Amino acid sequence: MSLVTSEKMLLDAQKGGYAVGAFNVENMEMVKAVISAAEELHAPVMLQTTPSTVKYGTLETYFAMVAAEAKKVSVPVCLHLDHGSSFEVAVQAVKAGYTSVMIDGSGENFDENIAVSKRVVDVAKACGIPVEAELGKVGGKEDDLETEADTNTDPQQAKEFVERTGVSSLAIAIGTAHGFYAGTPVLDKKRVSEIKKVVSVPLVLHGASGLSDEDVKECVQRGICKVNFATELRKAYTDAGKKLAEEQPESFDPKKFGIVSMKAVKELVKGRMRVCGCDGKAE
Repeated sequence: MSLVTSEKMLLDAQKGGYAVGAFNVENMEMVKAVISAAEELHAPVMLQTTPSTVKYGTLETYFAMVAAEAKKVSVPVCLHLDHGSSFEVAVQAVKAGYTSVMIDGSGENFDENIAVSKRVVDVAKACGIPVEAELGKVGGKEDDLETEADTNTDPQQAKEFVERTGVSSLAIAIGTAHGFYAGTPVLDKKRVSEIKKVVSVPLVLHGASGLSDEDVKECVQRGICKVNFATELRKAYTDAGKKLAEEQPESFDPKKFGIVSMKAVKELVKGRMRVCGCDGKAE
């Protein structure tokens, strides 16, 4: 199947009461692992790259890899720019063939966030590409952006933000953090329900790596339609390679390392898809 946009899959998730798993990928092996997991579970899936990943491999390279692998499977696959750091980066992703983009203006004040988000929406939607934005601050570190404290999303601000920008989905802050958690996260899960009551577009949860299955499931039940996973995929990939190096120090074939790392990532992704409830939901 050719790449699809995120719009229908997220609206279907919103109607169906489940969430689409969105997985950050860094290389060919991770791309193959995530798409293979989606095909095996018959799940819609989003693959994501951040600006630092794009800098490492280029938008065109990741598009080519994901588009090629998507054509081999029967499930809908979307390629999404995660945490687009500027209007220019978001537009470049659209031009490169990405089928969904995020503009992250959450580091700006409310009106400036609206301005840059609407500017991206105006360009992307003219090309048929949906836009995700973020309101509130998710703690931790994503790429080179670091937030020391969480500022959870205000429901009424979220309503105004969506109405003024026209975004297709909204990432909200409820106490999650990028990267792994130092302690047990305290999530304001009721905030998801409150925002859902006043916001019509699908809601997105960032910083899910390290959350318990129960936390993710409750957030989905309350209205989250897309859940992002990044750090735990990187760790699974790297740990599998380290283990092979320890067990077979004489190994030097990169393909052997790629095979064990792909297997580890695939199994992790399948588990997270089941938690999100998107397994068996591909159309």
